[in-house]
Amino acid sequence: MKRSYKIALVVIISVLLLGGIAAYYLNKSSYNPNTKYTLGQPVDSLNGVLVYYNGMVGHTDGRNTAPDGYNIGMKHQCVEFVKRYYYQRLNHKMPDAFGNAKDFFDVLLADSSFNAKRGLMQFMNGSRSKPQAEDLLIFDGHAGNSYGHVAIIAAADSNSIIIIQQNPGPFASSRDTFKLKYATGKWIIDRERVLGWLRKVDTVSH
Repeated sequence: MKRSYKIALVVIISVLLLGGIAAYYLNKSSYNPNTKYTLGQPVDSLNGVLVYYNGMVGHTDGRNTAPDGYNIGMKHQCVEFVKRYYYQRLNHKMPDAFGNAKDFFDVLLADSSFNAKRGLMQFMNGSRSKPQAEDLLIFDGHAGNSYGHVAIIAAADSNSIIIIQQNPGPFASSRDTFKLKYATGKWIIDRERVLGWLRKVDTVSH
């Protein structure tokens, strides 16, 4: 009886491990579960900068670099869109051109500080500075995605923000709306894992 139990346990663990490995590689593959779109197809845009469909969130299709060699990111990850947006729309190149999505936010900085690695002002979620259109929004990682996520704020008012994003998942929308709260002199985006936002400021004292 004990031997049968041990065999069954080994089989279960093996199946789980093999399933996990298969899921990992499937997530990174070019497998596309949503036949409504093809990989690399434009699905949205903001101020003339396109958002492309990426399929599985772990999928990449080579590195996108600017004509001057600036690293924009892996196609068509979330980071690639926000860096391409800031490069094409705002003529901004990040001093540190690499890093995962959550790394764009420096947790050691105080609110309304200059983020030297990104060349942008940084505001924490709970800032005295209200989020505004074209701010770069950063999300922390979680169990299913340790790299985090980034998006662009497409619009903002006193009660909500609308984001535009690339690579949210094969069936998720490129747009999402979050509630915005103002309390005790601070602006809070009511969404789990939002770390804060970055903003290009033409004249920065640092």
